[in-house]
Amino acid sequence: MALALGVDTGGTYTDAVLVRDEREVIASAKSLTTRADLAIGVGRAISAVLAEAEIAPDQIGLASLSTTLATNALVEGHGGRIALIYVGFRESDLEKHGLRDALKGDPALVLAGGHNHAGGEKEPLDTEALEAFLKSHEGISGYAIAAQFATRNPAHELEVARVVAERTSIPVTCSHHLSAKLNGPKRAVTAVLNARLIGMIDRLIGRAQDQLKEQGISAPMMVVRGDGALMSAEQARERPIETILSGPAASIVGARWLTNADNALVSDIGGTTTDVALIRDGKPAIDPAGAQVGGFRTMVEAVAMRTHGLGGDSQIHVLTEGLRGGVFLGPRRVLPVSLIAAEAPEVVHAELDEQLRATTVGEHDTRFARRVAGIPAEGVGPREAVLLDRLGDGVQALSKLLQTRMEHGALTRLVDCGIVQVSGVTPSDASHVLGRLDDWDANAAHKALELMARKRVGSGEKLARSPEALAQMIVDQLTEQTSLTLLEAAFAEEVDGFGLAPQELARHVLTHRGLAKHRGLIALDTAMNVDVVGLGASAPSYYPSVGERLHCNMILPEHAGVANAIGAVVGRMTLRRSGTVTSPAEGRYRVHLEEGPQDFSDSSAALKVLETALRGEAEGAVREAGAEDIRVTVERDIRTAKIEAQEVFVEALVTVEASGRPRVAVG
Repeated sequence: MALALGVDTGGTYTDAVLVRDEREVIASAKSLTTRADLAIGVGRAISAVLAEAEIAPDQIGLASLSTTLATNALVEGHGGRIALIYVGFRESDLEKHGLRDALKGDPALVLAGGHNHAGGEKEPLDTEALEAFLKSHEGISGYAIAAQFATRNPAHELEVARVVAERTSIPVTCSHHLSAKLNGPKRAVTAVLNARLIGMIDRLIGRAQDQLKEQGISAPMMVVRGDGALMSAEQARERPIETILSGPAASIVGARWLTNADNALVSDIGGTTTDVALIRDGKPAIDPAGAQVGGFRTMVEAVAMRTHGLGGDSQIHVLTEGLRGGVFLGPRRVLPVSLIAAEAPEVVHAELDEQLRATTVGEHDTRFARRVAGIPAEGVGPREAVLLDRLGDGVQALSKLLQTRMEHGALTRLVDCGIVQVSGVTPSDASHVLGRLDDWDANAAHKALELMARKRVGSGEKLARSPEALAQMIVDQLTEQTSLTLLEAAFAEEVDGFGLAPQELARHVLTHRGLAKHRGLIALDTAMNVDVVGLGASAPSYYPSVGERLHCNMILPEHAGVANAIGAVVGRMTLRRSGTVTSPAEGRYRVHLEEGPQDFSDSSAALKVLETALRGEAEGAVREAGAEDIRVTVERDIRTAKIEAQEVFVEALVTVEASGRPRVAVG
């Protein structure tokens, strides 16, 4: 019996599953995510799933992790202090191509050197300036190196990396190792982000491996890449940038495994976001422009994912304009009142009762704050420091915590830095009131919704006549916003466009009249013409109504709440390596290899040499990472031009993919 352990760290929960022989989920468990140290939540989830399955740890032959850490770190601007060495470019290119923004004040050296399109040296590498730069900068956690046309000839990147390694022993990222495509500035951004993540991902993987050992699990650990494939923990440490969108990618792999769907939209609702992606011909659609995260477009292959700030823990905003008013969800995540009440029941219930006794609804009713344990607060401003002292280590109502208007901004800054969390009414609270959830304190949720229902709208009437009516209003709004999200994704994936942006089409009057089956002089029918797979622990609560709204087949698979963790362990290990053959002169074909360009007089011979080199590299790397039953595929994209009625070779891109299942030890 071969058992595999999959773990996913989400915004609210860390999930763990045990899968037998890639065919059967035998146990699953959840633990609250510990943001200060994700590995603590990982350990708790593993302990819970082992206890549920009643198995010994030594029966596990493989462990795999999907994580949002890299994505969240780039979105929130976290990571180590790094330096960029930019070879062969101009100083102005740092501003022009957005590298200054990516560096966030970290140092950069623009260095003479680089190559031309054919792989020839443009000018010698200025090693003296490099040596002086390395001596004058301290406190660097990683170096990013990007040289002009390094994918045509990486000699200068490799030489800079050698010098940096000899002088500093600090991790180095070469841009040509992350992508074989042209576009030096974009490769430089990717290298900068990779260098910034190295220390953070290294610590997470190390701590996660420590947790496995403490549990008695000796199996090797894999990590999910942003395209849904698996990589070894060692590869993830070297190329952490490839783990961005790891969690959403794992959900797509899990959805495919759970449903065997060949073509479907997958909608994964978590605590913070709803992630939507397309399965086409049995595979997740890949973003051809590269993954975009934190405002930066990278050269990392990742699933084409549309993420919206809509989840079970989305903040509820009351719309008081108009006679009827209403609610709107997100995009910010807050702690559900029912959750913070479960953690500090005496404080929360006493404050909610006091607020209910008041004759008017207060600005901060239902809102509480707590400090996040383990998050350092060095460098905060004086107002933030005063708030932290006043807050202490407990839970406080915002009405008691905030004493001046100036402190509102200070609290927002503390929340943005992850030092403080605040509570508010969420869809999770509404589900507790409606009896769809019973995870936390339903009584506190009922009190919070009663307070919110008392708010007045434009007509002077209350927002809702009862907590139950408000809860249904919130769930209905979640249905509506989820439907818009899915419509937007579907319009964006249409092969033939409609002349308007997907956002406009999703909200167009004709779309919504069609969903309502309008019958007048014109008959309008609109429906989602593809199955939708609903994932996430709360999907069964919300998504049946979404299926009805869009007139589509809504698939809610068993184990939908832990699909990410399933996807973390059932995927394949896949490595792709790409290279180019160019023709710098008639009858000459140049292969661009790691060790430098090589010329041939025959295009077939050049392509064969490149393919052999890439095959050896890809197959060797995936085998070394622990894969077996390896399959290799080769794609050739040969571009030609017609000159005087003859087809002339211009350039070829060869991509070799080696894929296999991780080796699972049989217990």
